[in-house]
Amino acid sequence: QVQLVESGGGLVQPGGSLRLSCAASGSMFSITAMGWYRQAPGNQRELVAGITSGGIINYADSVKGRFTISRDNAKNTVYLQMNSLKPSDTAVYYCNIKTIRIWYEYWGQGTQVTVSS
Repeated sequence: QVQLVESGGGLVQPGGSLRLSCAASGSMFSITAMGWYRQAPGNQRELVAGITSGGIINYADSVKGRFTISRDNAKNTVYLQMNSLKPSDTAVYYCNIKTIRIWYEYWGQGTQVTVSS
């Protein structure tokens, strides 16, 4: 029984910062990648940031230089530090974990991030 619990979303003014966290618990196959996706109404779901088990990191062009993904392997937790937030960052953010078994993929419940003055 695998659970992913997200926290850290909320309302912030443009230029502000938020830190999202996602903690995984339960038995699962070995993790191959952890990441964050987001989806706003009328938009496609997009990969925001990801980190592989080997430490390879990638970011969407729209967040590069502003967001930082990190992990704590001992706690099975992944973080997303979001700085210099823009209204266009407003979306529901979802944590995602991939494992060595392609059919065993897990999603967090989603957390709302709203950037508005």
